[in-house]
Amino acid sequence: MGNFGATEIILILVVVVLLFGGRKIPELMKGIGQGMKEFKKASNTEDEPDKIKVEPKEKEEKEEK
Repeated sequence: MGNFGATEIILILVVVVLLFGGRKIPELMKGIGQGMKEFKKASNTEDEPDKIKVEPKEKEEKEEK
């Protein structure tokens, strides 16, 4: 069930070309690539929270007292 042969892959590609047309496929792939890039960027920033340094402002704290 999970094994795709050459004929199945060719049939899927033909159906995709018929549905989207030859001009829309590069735009579709570009959109998918940009989405993957944004997803990787977002997942990398969540893994490394210690790169963001937050320091309190000492001047403002002293002026308020």
